Amino acid sequence: MVSLGNEWDALLADEFQKEYYQRIRAFLKAEYANPNYPVYPEMHHIFDALKITDYHAVKAVILGQDPYHGPGQAHGLSFSVQGSTPPPPSLVNIFKEYSDDLGYPTPKSGDLTRWAENGVLLLNTVLTVRGGMAASHRGIGWEQFTDRVITLLNERDEPIVFLLWGRFAKDKRALITNPHHHVLTAAHPSPLSAYNGFFGCRHFSRTNELLPDPVDWRLD
Repeated sequence: MVSLGNEWDALLADEFQKEYYQRIRAFLKAEYANPNYPVYPEMHHIFDALKITDYHAVKAVILGQDPYHGPGQAHGLSFSVQGSTPPPPSLVNIFKEYSDDLGYPTPKSGDLTRWAENGVLLLNTVLTVRGGMAASHRGIGWEQFTDRVITLLNERDEPIVFLLWGRFAKDKRALITNPHHHVLTAAHPSPLSAYNGFFGCRHFSRTNELLPDPVDWRLD
């Protein structure tokens, strides 16, 4: 039984009982037990985005795709890496935009837990991955689960800013229909696309302009 320790438990209780989620659970049991490859993040960190950022605490959502697939990287928060791990290229570009937009120094660590604690739901749309095999857990059912998370947030009356970076995240735009909320879109921060509309998007400051209670984006 999954226990998130906050409002999400009641909101997602029915979801965790559904047949598709039981298939995810059985699949992951076999994956994590397989000695031929690791699975990321570590099992107890799969739901950290929801554990850290409670339902009514969410001010903004940054949607990622699936977790980083290298050792010591993924820990359940989109784009974030564990403290001593060098930031991957996409996160380097996020930090560049962060500094250019807000004037803050480049963070010393790639760990974005402080954003999560300050109301930024760092949600990957697929929550697990085989080591060294990007996108290897797409299609096992996580997309249905995280669509439900987005739908529940869409039902809230308090405004949320959804930051959709790249085509994969923008595909979720159709789930966000509540006029109380705001959607900001840009290119993905990957080095392959960051110069095509991510750099200069100013999404950090624009988020705070749209919210009655701004996000504290400082990381250091």
